[in-house]
Amino acid sequence: MPHAATIPATLEQLPDTYDVVVLGAGGAGLAAAVFAALEGLRVLVVESTPFVGGTTALSAGTAWIPLSTHANEVGVEDSAAQVQTYLNATVGAQSAEEMRQAFITECAAALAQIETKSEVKYRPFALHPDYESNQAGATLRGRALDPLPFDGRKLGRLFALIRPPIPEFTVLGGMMVNREDITHLLSMFGSVKSFSHCLKIVARHARDRLSNPRGTRLVMGNAHVARLLYSLAQHESAALCVNTAPSKLHQDARGVHAITLVQNGYEKTVKVRCGVVLASGGFNRHPEKRAAMLLGIDSAWCPAAPGHTGAAHTLAEEIGAVYAHAGGSHAFWAPVSIRKRADGSTAAFPHFVMDRAKPGFITVNKEGKRFVNESTSYHRYGLAMQVQGAVPAYLICDAVALKKYGMGMVRPGAGNLRAYLADGYLTCGANLTDLANYLQINGPQLQQSVEQMNRYAAHGFDPDFHRGETDYQRNIGDAKAGNLNPNLGALATAPFYAVKLFPGDIGAATGFATDEHARVTDANHQLIPGLYAAGNDMRSMMGSAYPAPGITIGPGIVFAYIAVKDMLTRSAPAKTADA
Repeated sequence: MPHAATIPATLEQLPDTYDVVVLGAGGAGLAAAVFAALEGLRVLVVESTPFVGGTTALSAGTAWIPLSTHANEVGVEDSAAQVQTYLNATVGAQSAEEMRQAFITECAAALAQIETKSEVKYRPFALHPDYESNQAGATLRGRALDPLPFDGRKLGRLFALIRPPIPEFTVLGGMMVNREDITHLLSMFGSVKSFSHCLKIVARHARDRLSNPRGTRLVMGNAHVARLLYSLAQHESAALCVNTAPSKLHQDARGVHAITLVQNGYEKTVKVRCGVVLASGGFNRHPEKRAAMLLGIDSAWCPAAPGHTGAAHTLAEEIGAVYAHAGGSHAFWAPVSIRKRADGSTAAFPHFVMDRAKPGFITVNKEGKRFVNESTSYHRYGLAMQVQGAVPAYLICDAVALKKYGMGMVRPGAGNLRAYLADGYLTCGANLTDLANYLQINGPQLQQSVEQMNRYAAHGFDPDFHRGETDYQRNIGDAKAGNLNPNLGALATAPFYAVKLFPGDIGAATGFATDEHARVTDANHQLIPGLYAAGNDMRSMMGSAYPAPGITIGPGIVFAYIAVKDMLTRSAPAKTADA
């Protein structure tokens, strides 16, 4: 493809003035840059790492954006009132009403602009429920949108800029798979359709590996980021600098008017006409902020991208920006399992949907007791681990469930478990007593908990935690297993297996205080002119609630749109593409 934009750029070759500077090339940052470029603004994206995409590139890439035309594609008649009802019920006082209202008002327009004027495209799934599906205003489909797969070869040399996915989420040495692919792979020999689908993607991957270090068929978060980068690269008014850090935000009576950047020892101050957008990914890897807000949570448990160091936050705080927090957790959570890779790095594997909610699994604490609904959302699961003091927790299954569903980094159908057992990632016991002894947990209580679960499975009802009683929970169970409850199944076939789980922070809930236009405010609730925040740098409009899939990416896109819209309204800038 012909790349009109300056991507990637060196600071030396850049002009001295930009309309918009975006700090961070994750999902929200790239979206802000695309929206600015679509308006003809000169935009510079500054990324501190060698890759673009941030945590979005490592994620499923789902964006929660209600009220789009995609809802009609799956037969949903949604409304602003229904969305508001749902957010009021699930988020309530945890965020300002005007923030949620701004999102509801602008979400359809933001999506329409980016889909019609760029290469960013989404699709709904026939069943993709809101997580609190028993609450008023919830829907089973139409709000959570997944990015369409993307051919990475279209990016040419820019393909190398896309942050690679978590290796443990790929197969066959770097082949990405999405939920559709996984369904076909698990039933590869069960239907002609599945066999054909698998043959097609495997053959494509084999061809890719002849000339690429990994597959170029991009799905999920990689597809989302690739589509944003490809779209940005079409605009002459856009530039991107990687391995570049901000060192100072310059402010005067007019507000933020310049930023000093450093790249490979070279320093440059860039004038900014309309605004700086903070989209650096949140505070999570800032050592002091992490210690203060995520007390006792090891950074090794965090499965998010490495770039959200909070460096940009320090600069924003120097000119008056403050965090907003309305109680609850400072982060969003998922249970993760930990394993050392061959290269010495640590893999933190998020247990989103593939194992814990399936029949034949149970989670216990050190006392051998259940403490959580295993089929609840990953955020609620991670919170429960902390509230109940179950760190680590123990995810346990029998031989049938392990073979059928896998467990964490152990893939479904895995025959050779030797490596997982040898390094301690997976623990095996010939019976539950042996398993408990190996794990050093209460054996009699574990036996009692499993026997109780087996009785619940036989009757299809969990009176303790009500597992499998909502549409969301049933959706991530296994309706084809033939049980009375798709989330409940007996642990009956030895040997038994376990993986230790830890609460992993997957994103920041606490971020900078802003108004409904994404403008950053100070401790006195006064605007800091020219400074905006989006994504995890903004205090989440969900508070510390996690009511649906994609509630970081979707609002990140919408508030990026709102920020650029506000810049245009307030600055009415003359286009500087030829300046």
